[in-house]
Amino acid sequence: MAPPVKLAVLGAGLIGRRHMKHVLDEPTAELVAVVDPTPVGEAIASEVGAKWFSSFDEMVAAARPDGVIIATPNQIHVRNGFEAIEASIPALIEKPIADDIAAGEELVAAAEAKGIPLLTGHHRRHNPMMQKAKQIIESGKLGRILVVNAMFWLFKPDEYFDISWRRERGAGPVFLNLIHDIDNLRYLFGDITAVQACESNAVRGKPVEETAVILIEFKSGILGSASVSDSVVAPWSWEMTTGENPAYPKTGEACYMIGGTHGSLSVPSLNIWSNPGNRGWTEPFECHRAKIRNEDPLLLQIRQFCRVIRGAEAPLVSGREGLETLKVIDAVKRSAAVGQRICLI
Repeated sequence: MAPPVKLAVLGAGLIGRRHMKHVLDEPTAELVAVVDPTPVGEAIASEVGAKWFSSFDEMVAAARPDGVIIATPNQIHVRNGFEAIEASIPALIEKPIADDIAAGEELVAAAEAKGIPLLTGHHRRHNPMMQKAKQIIESGKLGRILVVNAMFWLFKPDEYFDISWRRERGAGPVFLNLIHDIDNLRYLFGDITAVQACESNAVRGKPVEETAVILIEFKSGILGSASVSDSVVAPWSWEMTTGENPAYPKTGEACYMIGGTHGSLSVPSLNIWSNPGNRGWTEPFECHRAKIRNEDPLLLQIRQFCRVIRGAEAPLVSGREGLETLKVIDAVKRSAAVGQRICLI
């Protein structure tokens, strides 16, 4: 049996600590280092039994890992990514891969030129439910897919906004939350060619948006809509419907609805609706629920990262894929700002 893959985690914040836990839980991986310049980071490294370093260079000189997980603040993802590339160390970078499209392009191009695996932390693609949904769509059971509707509706309480950066541009649900749903939609249906968006901050009146509605055009011809709001009390969001994060109540509702010429699919329930005989609006329905095995997608992401490091397979979510999803979010923001349809391809 091959020895465990040695992994280091950069950043000891909330998501960094979640990654540490999953590395510790994964037999094919070993947590060898935590990189964080703060006393909190040093304390957490001691708690999890890993070596602590205040900088990337210090870590590489003393305890070079096989791969790094970059869970630092968004603004330094690119800098940390370049450090990994220059050291020829594969990196899994939390989403967004960059906070600037041009910098993200440079980072991804550098990794591709040097042949260093670069992965983006859109972990939801690893969810067995998403894998099964993609399988159902590609099987043809639904016929030709024509339309998809995605919803992220929930209420963030007032104390959430006590942290100042959450009230500023770039910290709203489009960038922080919808980016996950856009990546899911790209995974299920392929490239997005154009978007048109409208935003509102009618409740709190802060510089950041609270609500947005987006029309989406896919290269395949599929049309989609996505609506996002952090100001409504509602059960229709990935967080509330999937049970992926136990911090949120699971409602049993749907967050995505997918329509085809021969059937429709709801996610995450994986209910497939169809007419058993002739298709028609007066015909009876039958509903079949696809079965899956529940597994933690963050753990599955770590497991896949180890296989990528070993050279056994390609990344499920490459740096290039993460960048393409970020470009869609950038287009959504630009569309809302100018009130026009924005083409990506």
